[in-house]
Amino acid sequence: MQLEPKPGILDIAPYVGGRAEAGAIAHPVKLSSNENALGASPLAVEAYRAASERLDLYPEGSARILREAVAETYGLDPARIVCGNGSDELLSLFAHAYLRPGDEVLYSAHAFLVYRIAALANSAVPVEVPEPELRVDVDAMLAAVTPKTRLVYLANPNNPTGSYLSQHEVRRLHAGLRPDILLVIDAAYAEFVRRDDYEAGIALVADNGNVAMTRTFSKVYGLAGLRVGWSYCPANVADVLTRIRGPFNVSTPAQRAAAAALKDRAHVENSVAHNERWRGWLIENIRAAGCRVDDSVGNFVLIHFDDAKESADADAFLCGRGLMLRGMRAYGLPHCLRLTVGTEDANRKVVTALREFRSRQ
Repeated sequence: MQLEPKPGILDIAPYVGGRAEAGAIAHPVKLSSNENALGASPLAVEAYRAASERLDLYPEGSARILREAVAETYGLDPARIVCGNGSDELLSLFAHAYLRPGDEVLYSAHAFLVYRIAALANSAVPVEVPEPELRVDVDAMLAAVTPKTRLVYLANPNNPTGSYLSQHEVRRLHAGLRPDILLVIDAAYAEFVRRDDYEAGIALVADNGNVAMTRTFSKVYGLAGLRVGWSYCPANVADVLTRIRGPFNVSTPAQRAAAAALKDRAHVENSVAHNERWRGWLIENIRAAGCRVDDSVGNFVLIHFDDAKESADADAFLCGRGLMLRGMRAYGLPHCLRLTVGTEDANRKVVTALREFRSRQ
């Protein structure tokens, strides 16, 4: 007899984050993980330091500090907010709570890798819906629904494509789902979007019993190292997640830092303004360097090369100059690299290096 995991586990390719080292280069520039170029709010850092003086105490079990801060910021019922160790944990909790073996999970083909992992970890069937134009196709998503569909993940905006669905399109997707299918809107990059037709999902959750939204403090708030996320859910869904999550899954220092970050509106506005300016600059100048780069509403851009070999060569060339981007093979885009919007210095270095790379082709 041999100890075996449940079906699906061994089909999971372990998640690999963005590169953090560039060989022997002492101080590489990390542009591989969509981190905030301006870092964390000084208020959040100070709150974290103050909370670190009492590391001997357990956190309050319901993450009340953070739930109440989020509720105050967005005008929500704190009882319908569940906090997690990053939004990754929450995305997985939905799968743990609602999937049975053989159930189907829908998501777009070039979406966050955690969706597939969560499905397989629960012996469910991941169903990737093609994105021929690198944008979620609502009609194709609805056509993929079967009697076995139980969960639909929607990354809006989507990483790594940088595309998004309008509020109308999200509501059309939801309207086409059965009431026993849970739509989970992953709005990790919502704060960066400045489009009149975009809505993160709060209103849809408020009015329906089969929609939940997740958010993170890892992106615009610059707290990726603390692992803090939150979800707004129907009351019964929040109750279910609370029953199965770890009782102390968000540390007190992380809660204090995140609550302080919510209050530092100036830091958020500065982060968004920096991203707006330099994302546009990067798109314009990378195109001028001879590379295709898609429009984006996130804090990253997707750069296309002629084929997988050229993409790998570009990656090695940039890495050799201490510039670490993210290869997209795991996302089904082996000919692409994803570039995080960085500091002014980092952005200029990347464009200069890409021009040099293209000139050698």
